[in-house]
Amino acid sequence: MGDSSGSVSIDMERIPFGGEEHILQTSRGPVSVTVFGDIDKPAIITYPDVALNHMSCFQGLFFCPEAASLLLHNFCIYHIDPPGHELGAAAISSDVPIPSVDDLADQVAEVLDFFGLSTVLCMGVTAGAYILTLFAMKYRERVLGLILVSPLCKAPTWSDWLFNKIFSNLVYFYGMSGVLKEVLLQRYFSKEVRGGPNVAESDIVQACRRLLDERQGVNVARFLEAINWRRDIAEGLKKLKCRTLIFVGDSSPFHSEALYMTSKLDRKYTALVEVQACGSMVTEEQPHAMLIPLEYFFMGYGVYRQSHFSTSPTSPLSPSCISPELLSPESLGLKLKPIKTRVSA
Repeated sequence: MGDSSGSVSIDMERIPFGGEEHILQTSRGPVSVTVFGDIDKPAIITYPDVALNHMSCFQGLFFCPEAASLLLHNFCIYHIDPPGHELGAAAISSDVPIPSVDDLADQVAEVLDFFGLSTVLCMGVTAGAYILTLFAMKYRERVLGLILVSPLCKAPTWSDWLFNKIFSNLVYFYGMSGVLKEVLLQRYFSKEVRGGPNVAESDIVQACRRLLDERQGVNVARFLEAINWRRDIAEGLKKLKCRTLIFVGDSSPFHSEALYMTSKLDRKYTALVEVQACGSMVTEEQPHAMLIPLEYFFMGYGVYRQSHFSTSPTSPLSPSCISPELLSPESLGLKLKPIKTRVSA
């Protein structure tokens, strides 16, 4: 079991939480955590993919009104950004050692310790999904559930490792050039929203492109280097007994790995949602496709979407508000895999 014995300090005065950024000084280095919501409510922690932060990876999901009534009404959100990926981050000195994936997972545990969080739900995208899955494997008693978007569980193949190594070196020396941004956008989004010769690029891709301009190349290279040295954790997944919900776009480069990871998890606790015509970053490209599966996932914890007729945080959905057509996978653009999600008593 993991150990989070390192102490955590904060380099700013403790102020009331609610959309506030906190730079925590952990034993694994500084990390930015942005907190949204009431700290007395259950906690969800998030972790984004390579070169992204919580704004570029999760705002599509958390800012849509339907998600607000489900997520922000019932939970306090703790967005953890990879080291050096927060807005306005300076370049990390080359004298600072590159963290391992275990360092990053242990850093998550220190974040929980600082905020006094004993147990949490976790939501991660691709590289962030790997970090949070590793965290759940090392600190199983602290994780109530996992929401993983286009997750990784295998070590990179030799060709992937070489490509990522070359890419990280280019980012390190040349920064976020146009060509490198295009490679990342292909990682995140389907061709439907990236556009083409006769199709305009979508607003979400343009917004992500602008946010990538703000990343320090050296910081992106460090996170990519850490992820590139990840180990295969597939065989340890059966030991996870927390409920797990996996989303993946059918156009994602990581689609086959998400299916493989699902096969390695305990079927009693796992569900897979494949989103049609979508890339890896479902949270931005098709956030509405996540809402109904998330709603049913949270019902397993006694959490419901806010009713229009009650101010109770746990008021159940009114059956009259939902039509059978709304719940059909076809209406959501989803392919729902017949995997059990109910935990037996």
